[in-house]
Amino acid sequence: MVAITRRGTPCNTIGELPAVGTKAPNFRLVTENLKNWTLKNFKGKKKTLYIVPSLDTPTCAMSTKIFNDRIASVDGVVIIISADLPWAMKRFCSTEGLEHVVNLSMMRDKKFGKDYGVLLVDGPLEGITARAVVVLDENDVVVHTELSQEIATEPDYDAALKAIGA
Repeated sequence: MVAITRRGTPCNTIGELPAVGTKAPNFRLVTENLKNWTLKNFKGKKKTLYIVPSLDTPTCAMSTKIFNDRIASVDGVVIIISADLPWAMKRFCSTEGLEHVVNLSMMRDKKFGKDYGVLLVDGPLEGITARAVVVLDENDVVVHTELSQEIATEPDYDAALKAIGA
């Protein structure tokens, strides 16, 4: 369990992010077309998993736009993961003109949040995720992690992009 805050109020995650140098846990998340996707759908690609509580919050919305803009020139894929419904994520990206991110939802299962240590187990956002970045290489090995100690804080974009080779 890791203690973080939400606007200064303490809350806890279920565990810790996967360790750098380890194989990333597989996942089963839901696409905007309600299909299940796993790491195999991104085989051979570098991946930046940007895990957010909800795209319907100012920090998540802004940081997703920044990742979309900055990742366009990078050889890899940014995967936005949240507990939002898939079609709400699609609507957000469509409205904002975001074309360089892949949206995946935890709609059917919280296992991703547990396996990646980001599921919040208490506080007002219990049941959704903390904000985190996990960068994976082409072989699904973790090369970078960042857990925002304050949920409303933006991630370190430069560190994530450096980890993916930008």
